[in-house]
Amino acid sequence: MLLRLALWVACVASTLAQLTTDMDRMLDWCLDGKLHKSRPGSEDKLHQHCTPWRERGCCTAETTRSIHTSDLHGFSFDHCADQTAGRKMSDKCRRHFQRDLCFYECSPNVGPWVAKVDMKIRNERFFKVPLCASSCIDWYEDCKEDYTCTENWSRNFEWVNGTNRCPAGSKCYQIARLYRTAKSFCEKVWDHSWQYTEDKEPCMQVWFQPGGGNPNDVVARLRAAQLTGNSATYIHSATYLEATWVMLVIVGLMWVW
Repeated sequence: MLLRLALWVACVASTLAQLTTDMDRMLDWCLDGKLHKSRPGSEDKLHQHCTPWRERGCCTAETTRSIHTSDLHGFSFDHCADQTAGRKMSDKCRRHFQRDLCFYECSPNVGPWVAKVDMKIRNERFFKVPLCASSCIDWYEDCKEDYTCTENWSRNFEWVNGTNRCPAGSKCYQIARLYRTAKSFCEKVWDHSWQYTEDKEPCMQVWFQPGGGNPNDVVARLRAAQLTGNSATYIHSATYLEATWVMLVIVGLMWVW
């Protein structure tokens, strides 16, 4: 009886250890991308909108400077300038896309939403990460008067000499006309990388004040717990194992007595 109990405890311990390992990996994840670090770490000189990830992030200082000073990966937000008399993306809208790029390059919280892809600049992407409705609405409101020529910026552009161009025959429209709603905009613009989620539900912030901790940590932890099994088992695993070992000792003492 004692041997069987010991084997059962060992099996439970092994299972919980594997769950913990799987969760820890998902919660410390950098995308397999051209500019991403292999593991999250601290960076003292992250630039402007990328500063929230100084304590733990997947981006380098050089990458964050490029986000703010050049067309990262050759992608131009001013793709409608030729059709709109040279009108470029507004500063207020560009700020949101720069923060979105910072999240993409820097966030260590996307492990539970990673999907494999086959692209020149990355082998992984995140898919349907829950985006807080308030963040989405702010983003849409600041961009709705700007212009674009396609709903899906990940798939529909033509690429010429390493730069995105509007598809042949397409026309540029205001974002408000093309997408109609904040939900449609946030979900479609990057091919469903984001999923519009009410603030009362666990959801991600594209940007947050640096120095106050990362509010997205808890959201990723909740999702990782769902993917690896019973969240209560994970949260209380230490207590559960402790109680099991106590029971084992008691049974052992009774057997000796």
